[in-house]
Amino acid sequence: MTHRHSAHPALIALGAVGAVGAAAAVWGIGIERYLFTVREVTASALPAGSAPLRILHLSDAHMAPWQHRKQDWLASLAQLKPDLIVNTGDNLGHRDGLQGIRRAFDPFAGIPGVFVHGSNDVTAPSPRNPLRYFTGPSKRHVKPELLDTEAMDDYFTDDLGWTDLNNRAARIVVDGREIDVFGVNDAHRDWDRLDVLPAALDALGTRTPGTPVLGVTHAPYRRVLDEYVDLGADAILGGHTHGGQVCLPGYGALVANCDIPLKQAKGLSTWAHGGRAVPLNVSAGCGHSIYAPVRFACRPEATLLTLTARD
Repeated sequence: MTHRHSAHPALIALGAVGAVGAAAAVWGIGIERYLFTVREVTASALPAGSAPLRILHLSDAHMAPWQHRKQDWLASLAQLKPDLIVNTGDNLGHRDGLQGIRRAFDPFAGIPGVFVHGSNDVTAPSPRNPLRYFTGPSKRHVKPELLDTEAMDDYFTDDLGWTDLNNRAARIVVDGREIDVFGVNDAHRDWDRLDVLPAALDALGTRTPGTPVLGVTHAPYRRVLDEYVDLGADAILGGHTHGGQVCLPGYGALVANCDIPLKQAKGLSTWAHGGRAVPLNVSAGCGHSIYAPVRFACRPEATLLTLTARD
């Protein structure tokens, strides 16, 4: 007589967990990170009587020259014909990333735009343990490889006609109307100079009543968002978080890599400070570090944000 021994329940459970993990890895690495999407949202933010303002919000491309699918998708977004493009940084993801950025952004030439830097527009990515993000915002401990930020900025300003908002303010004309915009360099690296913005805004001169005001940042740290509200922003746009990049379905982001509340690490929400509340759009971005090629429950995105007049 022979006896059959069934597998131990613990081994069955372990095998099931392994299978689920493998399936999740295949999805996140091989499928979802290529499922580019446009998130369309609307917020009442502009002074009464204002015409709608359609903003294409781009962020965190982390571009490498071989990423042709992402380049083609970004280039196709010019067909949306936005009034304004807001680029919240981390465009480069490789020393030759500007090749891919040119291929992706060339169709945007002639569309008004503004941009700020993320740290990856200045320094190349490096391998790191992703579990360290759970201990708090990441820090750089090795000497970084510097990228050609000047060449990227020249491309944005000279070829595309965009306005540099790194610790600056500007008055631009969009579809025949003036818009005041201001921004800071990457707050995640403490490159932000919030102290210079009041004078920069004053230097623009008297603002015509009803002129929209937009605040732009790469990393949406609380100190930046609070100051932007105090400076009179009608809406704020940021990136950096990747929406968590690897999220739990039905829960959302597990990390934001800055001090913004996790529930506001992606999408359109409201930021309140000092008795004012303004729309805040945080883009989940469309890329990832070449050393962390995965997205899970957090599709790569651009945002078509339509700002309408307040009642």
